[in-house]
Amino acid sequence: MAGPAAAPPGALFIAGEHVPPASWKEGSEVTGRETEKIRDMLARAGIPYRIDILPWKRGYMLAQRQPDTCIYSTSRTPEREREFKWVGPTDEAEWVFIGRPGHTFPLRTLEDARPLRIGTYHGDARDEFLRARGFKVEPVQNDASNPKKLLLNRIDVWAIGMRVGSQAPSRFPEIESGELVPLLAFHKVKVYLACNPAVPDALVEKMNAALDSMRRDGTFARLERKYALLEKRK
Repeated sequence: MAGPAAAPPGALFIAGEHVPPASWKEGSEVTGRETEKIRDMLARAGIPYRIDILPWKRGYMLAQRQPDTCIYSTSRTPEREREFKWVGPTDEAEWVFIGRPGHTFPLRTLEDARPLRIGTYHGDARDEFLRARGFKVEPVQNDASNPKKLLLNRIDVWAIGMRVGSQAPSRFPEIESGELVPLLAFHKVKVYLACNPAVPDALVEKMNAALDSMRRDGTFARLERKYALLEKRK
């Protein structure tokens, strides 16, 4: 599947999503904590690449269909295991139900959410996970619609992903203002660079070896400190 996102011959195309501080675009420059990990890894592995920020569904589809393409940061789940070759993990995340502060339903376990209307982003890992287990998901094409639906009582909770131990993402003003709050962390996952199955095993091995060296020499820890400081200064 050739197209505008195709990488030059012999190079990988790396797709990311706009999810600051992990990955975003400043002008023409793709940056962020996870982006820096990916860039450093590819440099150490000696692999040429092109990187861009795309809507998640488009980037995910390209990684499924385009043989030179990978996407980050991708939750590794049983449903996805055979679809990709995996490089990582690069981080760990937890899936969280967000709701209104004055909610009246019990929510202490995932099973408690079974009668609830759950807002999801169509086709993402949480949507796949909950749908496969028979929960009442109400997917949308743009995740920014879910907080609005929640405030209008059109859904009961909204399933999002957060870094383990982090605060709820401030890119959603409804969360930053306290109108919506985290209610329950219901699942933990590790996230990876997910590559099309046609990416050669030798490249995948090089990338995983490069990531291992970054963990050993403190690069991961340095990037964590750097972006933690940037977040505090906001």
